[in-house]
Parts: sequence; C-alpha cells; structure tokens
Amino acid sequence: MTTTGRRRPLGVAAAGLVLAAVGAVAWWAQSPVERAAPTSAGGAAAGHASVSAGAAPAPEPVVARRVPAGSPRRVVIPALHVDAPVVPVHAPGRTLVPPSDPGRLGWWADGAVPGARRGSALVAGHTVHTGGGALDDLETLRRGDPVVVHTDRGVIHYVVRQVRVYAKGRIAADARRLFSQRVPGRLVLLTCEDWNGVRYLSNVVVTATPRAPER
Repeated sequence: MTTTGRRRPLGVAAAGLVLAAVGAVAWWAQSPVERAAPTSAGGAAAGHASVSAGAAPAPEPVVARRVPAGSPRRVVIPALHVDAPVVPVHAPGRTLVPPSDPGRLGWWADGAVPGARRGSALVAGHTVHTGGGALDDLETLRRGDPVVVHTDRGVIHYVVRQVRVYAKGRIAADARRLFSQRVPGRLVLLTCEDWNGVRYLSNVVVTATPRAPER
C-alpha cells in the first residue's frame, strides 16, 4: 500500500451504499438534509447512528509534519467509548458492504489510506437499534472530538470537523465532495440513523482531519 492511497472514484456518488447488519440497509444518495440539532441515539436494527449538525465546518488545520500513512486496523472514538477493529472492504457493483459483524468497521480499500496526503479515507459501520453496533451513537459526536486510527504503520490522531445527518437516499448530490479523493487527507465515518421500526431513515456522515502537532 502506498502512502498516497488509491484514488478510484467511489461509485456511491452515483448510486449508494448497502450496509448489511442484522438486515440489509440501503444508503441511497441524493441531496443532503442537515439537522439543526442532534436527535436521540435511538434506533436502527442494523444500520447506523444519527448526527447533530453543528455550525459551519472548521477550517482545515495546517499539519506541520506528515502523519504515518497505512491501512487501518482499529478506530478509537473516546467520546463514544468505541474501540473497534477495522477490516478492508470493497464496493462491488458500486455497493459498499461493511462487515456483517456490527462490532467491526469496514475501510473502503479502493480509496485513500489514513494518513495519506490526499483523499478521503472512508470507514463505514453499522448501527443496531437494540445496541451493539460500533457506530450506534455516531450522531452525538461534536466538532473538536478526537478520533484515533491505529494503522499497520503507526497511530494517526484526527479531530472531528463536521457532523451531518442526511435523509435516506439524499447523499448523492453531495457525494463528490463527501467522498472526494482529491481533497487534503481526511477521515470520513459513515453509518445509519433514525430506525422507524422497519428501516433506517437517515445517514450520518462525520468528517475528521489530522490533528495539528502540538508546538
């Protein structure tokens, strides 16, 4: 794996993601709907979490030195008490399918690696309405919260810059920006939210950038 990561365009920009957990959950992409306040962390049978939309995203930090780039092995989110293993996944037929185990996360191995100079390192996971999903409470993250990625080459510290909730099937209009492989290196976390007893109604997208080194 090179430090620049792979940059094959992610098909979800035109189609969507299917996240299978206790059942199959489809993430269709269209235009985004942002919430003014977070929703409760309730429900999804095997999908993903909800998010609170904050103010405009903070400016990208200036990183004085390169962080080690490598394939992710674990993602730690202290605010959510999450320490989850990560495995590489692909998107056959433009469908991204995370691991069937809701306690594991899936890294899109055809995109950027964490720590790469450019590109979005995309990590998706499930939310389970009865609990047990790695990203059950992703929507409760706030700007400034830390996310730590353990790779096969070291540890990368990220800071949450934006948390958004999209109505189901409304990511496509923003997909090129959300999953861009041309932006400065960053981490993008994805899950589902808003279980209505039958299916998930929303998707959560969290964007994080490498933490600037302390002076």
